[in-house]
Amino acid sequence: MGCARIAFAMLLVLAATATQAQENYPNRPIKLIVGFTAGGPTDTPARLVAEKLRGALGQSIIVENRPGAGGKIALDYMLSQPRDGYALSLCTYIDATNTVLLKNPGYTLADLAPISQITRAYYAFTVPTTLPVQDLASFAAHAKARPGALNYGHVGAGSMPELVAKRFEQAAGIKMIGVPYKGTAEASMDLASGRLDFMVAPLIVVQPLLDAGSVKYIGMTSPERLAAFPQVPTASEQGFRITDNGWLGVCAGAGVPAAIIAQLNREVRSAVASPSYREVVEKTGVTPYAGSVEEFAQVVAETEADMRKLAGELGLEAK
Repeated sequence: MGCARIAFAMLLVLAATATQAQENYPNRPIKLIVGFTAGGPTDTPARLVAEKLRGALGQSIIVENRPGAGGKIALDYMLSQPRDGYALSLCTYIDATNTVLLKNPGYTLADLAPISQITRAYYAFTVPTTLPVQDLASFAAHAKARPGALNYGHVGAGSMPELVAKRFEQAAGIKMIGVPYKGTAEASMDLASGRLDFMVAPLIVVQPLLDAGSVKYIGMTSPERLAAFPQVPTASEQGFRITDNGWLGVCAGAGVPAAIIAQLNREVRSAVASPSYREVVEKTGVTPYAGSVEEFAQVVAETEADMRKLAGELGLEAK
């Protein structure tokens, strides 16, 4: 009986300690792990959200870039940390597609605790201004005249720049060489210099290059023309039924207390709703978007299901 009383007392102490930790959250800096390089389309929204959370939570939010493997290095690191809410991931749609495209991803969606989505983004079919094409049809003709000679940049297997490029290859009846990069910032610079011929690019990265006259848009993945670029026709308008978008969000590891997840959801949604956040991301054709924990969990699950279907259509095998 003595041992039983001691064990019960210890359980009460542990429960009280855990409750106190949740009530005092956060009481030290929080890491927000980003799986791509600084200055890219993932990093910029991450830093905007981190700045808003810093003010709301009264603690430093340290944005830590761990690029490589399409964001998997960063996600693996986040999942290796204690599930106490002090290590978060700027998660992307790639984290959901990797569970389909990798033979041994090392995690399942059940290991993630979605907090809130923060963006929904469409992409531009982008080429160097020196390439003698004006739209998707003329690019397809240019590629057909040079079978297997043209290349395109992407940021890893399962990334939207790779998947949309493969869809376009299939629809146009062409074949290009995929070149992987750690981040879209590096890939876009090679595109501007002409080392790359084609890229399905996030607008937030390539817009400065468009303004500088280094690249041009020949199509959009959006279902309708974007208000920021009304002169650029969609892929669908041009006869290619390609409408895809990527998303970014904030995730934790499964097991983080529900009260902490709910608190973070409230603050992330508030950050995304702020005029300063919306102003920056909307300039690049990205849509600010946040919702409930349940809504984001559904988006993550649907992304995995859609990838499973697409992999079958394109004949993609897990690597």
